[in-house]
Amino acid sequence: MISILGKKSINLLSKLPNRHQNIYYFSTSNSPSSTLINNEQQQHHFRLVKSFVDKYKEKKAPFGFGVLGELVYRRTYSRIKADGNNEEWYETVERVVNGTFNMQRTWIDQHGLGWNANKAQISAQNMYKRIFEMKFLPPGRGLWAMGSDITEKRSLYAALNNCAFVSTEDMRRFPSKPFTFLMEASMLGVGVGFDTKGAGTFTIKGPNSNANVVRYQIDDSREGWVKSVRMLLDSYFLKKPLVEFDYSLLRAKGESIKGFGGYSSGPEPLKELHVLIRQMLDKEIGKQISISNIVDLMNNIGKCVLSGSSRQSAEIAFGSPYSEEYINLKNYKVNPHREAFGWTSNNSVFADLGMDYDQICQRIIENGEPGFAWLENMKSYSRMESSEKDNKDKRASGGNPCLEQTLESYELCCLVETFPNNHSSLDDYLETLKCAYLYAKTVTLGQTQWPETNRVLLRNRRIGCSMSGIAQFLTDKSLDDLRKWCLEGYKFIQQCDKEYSEWLAIPRSIKTTSIKPSGTVSLLAGATPGLHYPISEYYIRRIRLNKTSSLLQSIQEAGYHIEQDLDNAGNVIVEIPIHSGKGVRKAQDISMWEQMSLAAFLQRYWADNQVSCTVSFDPVTEGPQLKYALNYFQYQLKGISFLPRSSNLMTIYKQMPYEEITKEQYQQLISKINTNKIDFEKNVKSKPTEPMQEKFCDSSTCTLINDNK
Repeated sequence: MISILGKKSINLLSKLPNRHQNIYYFSTSNSPSSTLINNEQQQHHFRLVKSFVDKYKEKKAPFGFGVLGELVYRRTYSRIKADGNNEEWYETVERVVNGTFNMQRTWIDQHGLGWNANKAQISAQNMYKRIFEMKFLPPGRGLWAMGSDITEKRSLYAALNNCAFVSTEDMRRFPSKPFTFLMEASMLGVGVGFDTKGAGTFTIKGPNSNANVVRYQIDDSREGWVKSVRMLLDSYFLKKPLVEFDYSLLRAKGESIKGFGGYSSGPEPLKELHVLIRQMLDKEIGKQISISNIVDLMNNIGKCVLSGSSRQSAEIAFGSPYSEEYINLKNYKVNPHREAFGWTSNNSVFADLGMDYDQICQRIIENGEPGFAWLENMKSYSRMESSEKDNKDKRASGGNPCLEQTLESYELCCLVETFPNNHSSLDDYLETLKCAYLYAKTVTLGQTQWPETNRVLLRNRRIGCSMSGIAQFLTDKSLDDLRKWCLEGYKFIQQCDKEYSEWLAIPRSIKTTSIKPSGTVSLLAGATPGLHYPISEYYIRRIRLNKTSSLLQSIQEAGYHIEQDLDNAGNVIVEIPIHSGKGVRKAQDISMWEQMSLAAFLQRYWADNQVSCTVSFDPVTEGPQLKYALNYFQYQLKGISFLPRSSNLMTIYKQMPYEEITKEQYQQLISKINTNKIDFEKNVKSKPTEPMQEKFCDSSTCTLINDNK
């Protein structure tokens, strides 16, 4: 007997090209006994067969940029195993792939769809190989959490997602909900966007002083922190009783955070947040909630999260381009008090097509903000390849912090990163896209703790397959090659989505492709981030490490320069000389117009979500051209941000993440380094440590905004 798809579907599968084979893992009755999977394995969770994984034990992982890729991996993604040692790369990949296919198997089994363990094993081994070889990588969230106790035992699938958005437009009924959603998502490492549309929708009443004071002993958990903020906000928004907090259960500063990694900051960041909320809202009692109230609350919550754990996160605020109040939020001459927390979000405007950009461009020349999001384009178009609107995203209301994803309110999204330049051919790349797509689609099977989010995820199944290393690809190949790879790749992903969605019995993804700005993940693969060009062919990359890190010994013995982190007494800075690739053009040589053209090119041929692009420009020669460029490109893009170049950044921002150097300086620096002395594996075995992600979005632009604050 034929399985659930029937004879017709099986016949269609036999006609697909080789790269489509083994897409389905449903079972058939009377199938021969497995030569790959034994009966015991079929009765339990999915696992790659040991003999396959063992082949990779002695293989050298192809980390990029010399020691940098491996250092970032071990610092950020290598978890402690049950035996007390840190993972090696082959083991991290095994954990991630096992977690991915176990999510699939759980879904298939729960819905009685039939699981074929042999075909699953073949597909999983292909995914393993392509992750191990850095042809694609799950997001940092996935490398860190997938297949760990976070997903396997605690089912915190929200932690696998990169980004989210929440609107305040309908906050009148449950006014604290957008704030607590942002807080909880941020504590899981999810970057969150929010709008200011809720301004003026209700009056801040203040606590009910006639009622008995409510005392809450805060639980030492993510839920406990979030509940305390909800109770405090509700007391002001809904005139509930005054609330007092008992912080005695919260762990002390410096204690390790099991599972999520890093070290506790103690209760002080939460105490400070409670005080700031009271001080802020006491002044607003009797007034309608304002734009400034919304953004200030979100920013201070973000600051608390970043201070209160080691999780990486980010925020973006969206407001009206016609609101002086909103536009001036980062004008610290007007709002000097906001300098203490305003840096926690990138600020953008919902731009109208055809609007006058002149006044906002003057602000951009000064400090690079606000950015632009054309919500009309986000709702109306997938890829912007024609004037025909598909209106797929008619419910969309915003985007994520780096603006590569269109999102509905309370929607999450998982992005996965592919590296075209790490492939020998287009066919090889298409095979990788199948695996990358499958990882991201699998994450949509995970249920979150928020009903509003689950409702959107079940309906949209939105994912973001991204490309990085585009600057390197264009150095080795032509723009026309990139166009062909985009066109063929996009078409292939849509075919995969049709077939996998049928197998999983879920809706097709509303959108599937993006260009993300990348961060530490592209460093692992030795790729330039997203569509951005490197600061130079040769540069210094600075990386933060905790002073107690077991990785430091190897770095010191090899001769790398190490200095005290001026921003954190517990950290040191490691300087690593980097060669980004022969002949790669540097960012300063790419004009503003060319950068925007490349973004529009990728929005046309690849991204049905969005292209994240931060355009660096010369404020003197190119600043006056901004308004004209926006007039032209507003019909080709969904979002864009800008960063004015400065010749004296090192005097303004100490210990910049990137510093341009010459070829001669690079050669001089590496002549003092002996990489043969590096033995990370030996040192981490002597002192295993949980992975610790950086606090902030670590793309060059985000780090520029947030470092040393």
